[in-house]
Amino acid sequence: MGKIMVIGCGGVASVAIHKICQNHEVFDELMIASRTKEKCDKLKEKLAPHTKTKIQTAKVNADNVDELVRLIKEFNPEVVLNLALPYQDLKIMDACLECKVHYVDTANYEPEDTAKFEYKWQWAYREKFEKAGITALLGSGFDPGVTSVFSAYAMKHYFDEINYIDILDCNGGDHGYPFATNFNPEINIREVSAKGSYWENGKWIETEPMEIKKVYDFPQVGKKDMYLLHHEEIESLALNIKGIKRIRFFMTFGQSYLTHLKCLENVGMTSIEPIMYEGKEIVPLQFLKAVLPDPATLGPRTKGKTNIGCIFKGKKDGKEKTLYIYNVCDHQECYKEVESQAVSYTTGVPAMIGAMMIMKGIWDKKGVYNIEEFDPDPFMEALNKWGLPYIIDENPVLVD
Repeated sequence: MGKIMVIGCGGVASVAIHKICQNHEVFDELMIASRTKEKCDKLKEKLAPHTKTKIQTAKVNADNVDELVRLIKEFNPEVVLNLALPYQDLKIMDACLECKVHYVDTANYEPEDTAKFEYKWQWAYREKFEKAGITALLGSGFDPGVTSVFSAYAMKHYFDEINYIDILDCNGGDHGYPFATNFNPEINIREVSAKGSYWENGKWIETEPMEIKKVYDFPQVGKKDMYLLHHEEIESLALNIKGIKRIRFFMTFGQSYLTHLKCLENVGMTSIEPIMYEGKEIVPLQFLKAVLPDPATLGPRTKGKTNIGCIFKGKKDGKEKTLYIYNVCDHQECYKEVESQAVSYTTGVPAMIGAMMIMKGIWDKKGVYNIEEFDPDPFMEALNKWGLPYIIDENPVLVD
């Protein structure tokens, strides 16, 4: 049906590429492009014998707009799926604008030198993408992504207004390492060590890192400690969901992870400020990333399940109503299917689905949009088909 270019070849990209190849009726041709072409070639070699999707590979520096433009014009895809680093979002959007090609990502832009992520930089492209007649779909991962689609689905089918949303991200898996991150260490540690915040009564309330802790009994996982973090989908949901009074985001962490992280913070290893080391400038967090286990290698040793979803409280026909929509994903089952742990799987599958929505013209609005601004129904149907079935609980235990 069409061509897709995937930029990036890490853990999430590998899952999305596996799913693209399973979905060959939609994706006739695939270009895998990364700074490390050898990784792309290795993945092509593994997948090509088992798919009707024609696969090409290329080396590209996603920080270089001219390189990106040349490659996009050469391959001529309908959609570019950005699974590179969040620092590179704007460069890839610039290239898509020049080539008039649809853009999809899973995480919003953040400057490399500042641990702050928000949508203002990408929202500034709205008029440009609209004038170019192309779509930029922002946040087509799980959180952001599926959690935002859950919110739109709840709003459409279950509520007249939603007043409270708690987004809960639980990873009950165990990889056996004393300390490792389940996605890009640099992004993960920046996110966790930053100050927390939540949206309440029209404004942001800021908290210290890990200041607010709750315990929740997650279906199929059990009781876990979870901590309030800032997360990007709060910003767009606060604008797009009717009746919102408060939105919070919680993520689970084990004590071993927190203890190791605190030690690393105390000795400066999580800093993003450059330092001089033996005559060279290095960023401590980037060095730490280099010595930690690659998240893409965690799949065969990770056991347990994830549970990610949203608890809603609002009104329907004048009455109070609560709802919990969530997905449970098994690390070992993910590895059997695509040789990945569930954290990459839960992000890579929605990335493919979002690209499919754009490729097939099911979602067709020109400009820059967050995922909850589209009809959630076809996406929800695709979640069930492509490996992330959802569960609806109309009588959930609330966080508070």
